[in-house]
Amino acid sequence: MNPYSLNSKKVAEASRAWLEERGVTVEDITELTYFLQNGYYDSLTQEECRESVEQVLSKREVQNAILTGIQLDKLSEEGKLLSPLQEMVENDESLYGCDEVLALSIVNVYGSIGFTNFGYIDKSKPGIIGRLNDKRGEHKHTFLDDIVGAIAAAAASRIAHRKQAQKEAALEPVT
Repeated sequence: MNPYSLNSKKVAEASRAWLEERGVTVEDITELTYFLQNGYYDSLTQEECRESVEQVLSKREVQNAILTGIQLDKLSEEGKLLSPLQEMVENDESLYGCDEVLALSIVNVYGSIGFTNFGYIDKSKPGIIGRLNDKRGEHKHTFLDDIVGAIAAAAASRIAHRKQAQKEAALEPVT
């Protein structure tokens, strides 16, 4: 019997592939990150946002949430969850908050500022989140819309922390 061996590269590759299979690109998440932060930083670039998104996607906890959420969405589409969970996930029931709780595990990676970013983006549903949240298509993204929003919120939080550190470093007296 072979002992279980964690293969981080396989997990990272799968999380990226599964996002793409569901129609989500790094550029989609980069646009959301820019949307969240461009009003705060005049010099913010899409490249800075993309770098932050890439850093968030490199975190194992984020990859785990992506794989878990997408798998649950797929099982729901196939009708393979037990009732009443099947109906709750399939219909993205308003009192079923486990999709947001899973997404908050991503937001939490970069501190509490991510909670406000996530709440805002979850309510306003800009860009890819609005498309993922549309229940009329072939896919039902009960978990994925929240996961994508959480990735963007975490990337935006990372930017905020980095910009603050840069600001403070610029104010330090030269000795």
